[in-house]
Amino acid sequence: MSRNKNNQTHKKSANKKGTVQNPTHNKIAAKKAAVIGNKKRGNLHLSAILICAVLLAVGAFYYFFNTGKKSSVVTSQISQDFQVNQITYPVSLFEDGKARHYEYKKEDVTIKYFILKSSDGIIRAAFDACDVCWSAGKGYYQSGDVMVCRNCGRRFPSVRVNEVKGGCNPAPLYRNIENNKVVIKTNDILDGKQYFDFSGKV
Repeated sequence: MSRNKNNQTHKKSANKKGTVQNPTHNKIAAKKAAVIGNKKRGNLHLSAILICAVLLAVGAFYYFFNTGKKSSVVTSQISQDFQVNQITYPVSLFEDGKARHYEYKKEDVTIKYFILKSSDGIIRAAFDACDVCWSAGKGYYQSGDVMVCRNCGRRFPSVRVNEVKGGCNPAPLYRNIENNKVVIKTNDILDGKQYFDFSGKV
């Protein structure tokens, strides 16, 4: 009988010991939980970075797609001095060699022209139209040292502007340099009205 009691007592003690949690096991479980939590947070951070990268790529593509087609022509309505019979521009405005487009409105017609300093250092002016493609109403844009017809794609070196006329060359616009100003007579501008009168166009 005493042996049975001892065995039962030993089993009870063993059972009690079996219910005691292992500290080492608890530490390992805690480390696993921490690692899993860190992985989840890392995945969230990685996902956020990837989303930002995709948005930036899309934005860059959209910007390039919408701006890449634009020419280097500078459209300007500033620094022009209107007088009774002439318009003047400071010579310094064209030192960068970029073509600047302007408009002169008379009654129901808007006459367009551009001014630029060519690669040989001469300031030139021409109507934003030619004898051939004027009816398309597209004009020219600048690409480096050439002016390009938006309608037919022909290219004209800047040094030919105001020198060569006819065909698809930009129609010359007379200008003069006085007291560091580019001077254009309004009557000379009005002479180009024929290139911008689309009233009879079908």
